[in-house]
Amino acid sequence: MSEAGEQPFHREQPFVDEQFDILAWYHSFQSCVRYFLTTAQWDCSVQALAAYLNIQLPFQRTLTHNQPQNYSLLYPRTSSPSPVTPPPGVPHPVTAAHAQQFPPTSILPYIRRLVATGWDYPAILHGFFGDDWERGVKPLQEHERRNYLFAAKSASWLEVKQAYDMGVDETVPFLKPLRQATEEEIRAAEEGWSEWLAMQDWMLGPRAPDQGVDIKEEDEN
Repeated sequence: MSEAGEQPFHREQPFVDEQFDILAWYHSFQSCVRYFLTTAQWDCSVQALAAYLNIQLPFQRTLTHNQPQNYSLLYPRTSSPSPVTPPPGVPHPVTAAHAQQFPPTSILPYIRRLVATGWDYPAILHGFFGDDWERGVKPLQEHERRNYLFAAKSASWLEVKQAYDMGVDETVPFLKPLRQATEEEIRAAEEGWSEWLAMQDWMLGPRAPDQGVDIKEEDEN
């Protein structure tokens, strides 16, 4: 039980690497999702990159499911780059209220695709998720970058590619080594990987190895 007036989610959480205010993060995360739905997906630059990375935007999924014959809305005929007009019944510019007409949308597949293809630049993330991206998306990006390192360490190229494919129509077109990995990031990933190896060996709780001891330390004898 928490003390009177104390918010349990404001404490240090065991599922993150440092003290993390999940309620403050969630507010920024919601802002990023709204921006993605109401602004970014209608921008021609975002549409172009999504097409290049072979991942459908939410409006394309909606049109494909509801109006599969209306390809003019999915791929308008134009001589110059221009944003796609929102589907019938959704005004332009799209408001947060009208964004609710889209089915529940997870932005995690887009973060994963940007990381795996080396397109998770700050400017790109800002273009996809708006001004709150550093507070709302960056924590997810950091975890996905670590997951990508883990995937590369634990599986073959083909298996990693299959893990990042999204069905037959949205396969990842290419994989790139992790973009601009830092020494700090690699060390954190090594520590996380050692913890996972300990998990595989059931070295948990009272059996957890002491800090600084190699998980796979061989018997000296």
